[in-house]
Amino acid sequence: MTSQSKPRSGAEVLIDALDINGVKRIYCIPGESFLAALDALYDRTQISLIVCRNEGGASYMAEAEGKLSGKPGVCMVTRGPGATNASGGLHVAMQDSTPMILLIGQIARKDLDREAFQEIDYRRMFSQVAKWVAQVDDADRIPEYMNRAFCIATSGRPGPVVLALPEDMLCDMTDARDANVTPLVRTSPSQTDITRVQEILSESTRPMVLIGGSGWSKETQLQLQDIAATNQLPVINSFRCQDFFDNEHANYAGDLGIGINPALKRRINESDCLLVIGARLGEMTTAGFSLLDIPCPQQRLIHVHASADELGHIYQPELAINASSDRFIELLAGIRLDSDTTSKWSDATHQARQDYLGWNRSIQVKGEMQFSDVIHQIRDQTEEDAIICNGAGNNTGWLHRFFRYRGFRTQLAPTSGTMGYGMPAAIAAKLCYPDRTVVAIAGDGDFMMNGQELATAMQYRANIIVIVVNNGIHATIRMHQEREYPGRVIGTDMINPDFVALAQAHGCQGELVTKTDQFAAAFERAKTADRPALIEICVAPEILIPVATPANLRAQKA
Repeated sequence: MTSQSKPRSGAEVLIDALDINGVKRIYCIPGESFLAALDALYDRTQISLIVCRNEGGASYMAEAEGKLSGKPGVCMVTRGPGATNASGGLHVAMQDSTPMILLIGQIARKDLDREAFQEIDYRRMFSQVAKWVAQVDDADRIPEYMNRAFCIATSGRPGPVVLALPEDMLCDMTDARDANVTPLVRTSPSQTDITRVQEILSESTRPMVLIGGSGWSKETQLQLQDIAATNQLPVINSFRCQDFFDNEHANYAGDLGIGINPALKRRINESDCLLVIGARLGEMTTAGFSLLDIPCPQQRLIHVHASADELGHIYQPELAINASSDRFIELLAGIRLDSDTTSKWSDATHQARQDYLGWNRSIQVKGEMQFSDVIHQIRDQTEEDAIICNGAGNNTGWLHRFFRYRGFRTQLAPTSGTMGYGMPAAIAAKLCYPDRTVVAIAGDGDFMMNGQELATAMQYRANIIVIVVNNGIHATIRMHQEREYPGRVIGTDMINPDFVALAQAHGCQGELVTKTDQFAAAFERAKTADRPALIEICVAPEILIPVATPANLRAQKA
């Protein structure tokens, strides 16, 4: 352990603990409840303080950094309203299994339980959206609490941790000794497990591999791609984990989630074995829990997950393996299935790939803006390591269907389906990887949730490209509305600002695109702008999703 030559304030011990664990950035809105922590950062320039415009944006940025790095992203906010604003990022981190630490400045200990100014009991408030919530009342114990926070956030199924920090505690002097770097905990399968996987696969005639969750790396991705190619296995991904497997790979067969390819859905129904690695098999991945039978799927199910709590949680597997995805794939790489067996799978795997390629082709819709062509142009004009971010909305269905993710961790998107995520996530991505192209695609409603973070992008020269898809409606809700209550439209129309002028008012480059053939040049100008850039594209409100318009939704209900 590291000893200190002189006493430090609790705030200094806190910031030193973050530094020891490799934290490079803290996303925050400054507050009087943690002034001592801000002061401790003044002399510790190895940690950058990223001041955002709303705690919601700050928490999304911290979650995005955790998702990109596999290490906890850190957000620091003030008590009461600051903490409530940050709850959105916690919810994303919980549902997405992302390591994250939220630090909240708390009222002074002497005023607890008096309903003091902005007082909240965070243990009660955040108990369902965090793996662990605690309050540090003794500065001597800060190293202990921080070590536990990092351990809980990264172990098993990763997720968010919340620590409340009374403002007077941060000012207390202590001679507490620092803890060491918190070790990363990984669980490994037994050799018996690997042998059994080999046996079940060998007995299968139509197997599929489904991947997702946490605990992945570039090396893990490459290992799985080799396994799939060697053994002729088709690979699909869970909701918004499309970047876990190169979409250009011959064994990639598509994604589950919004707007699933009907051919892929049929192929899953006809499969006789599902090897699920890391994915929770949640609602979005399983089409509202309808894709597989509950509790016993008709397919032989092998489920690999780092958290034992997820195994058998909804679906009962024939073989449950409590292991981290990377450790499982590392051992799985050693198996070689019989060539007579794998050759039987090759035709089905090839056809699954062709189904995906057909689904990925551009489609034509009414109007001068062909959104599928725009998505293809973004793919053609970006490098393999470009990071594409999105939040919620019907526009994301187009992105998921028509973009091909090639590199690991090039998709930043919330499985929780939250609006307002994409642009803050893009800012975090650009700060983490300043040399990579980072694009945020947001619907008009989605953008307005955190559009003010353009100011944060400008302040820190996070030169992201924001594409605002403007159709003047809350399109997802309009789609549901037209399907359930045809023609009875209420609450889904919007009057939008001039998005180009708004971008320019922030000092960003802004440009309007109304026709498909204008986009490529506008995107190239955005890439070379040397400042954040926004491109507004106008899409007809009648074009809801690739396969639905208000008219045909009404017709289906009639």
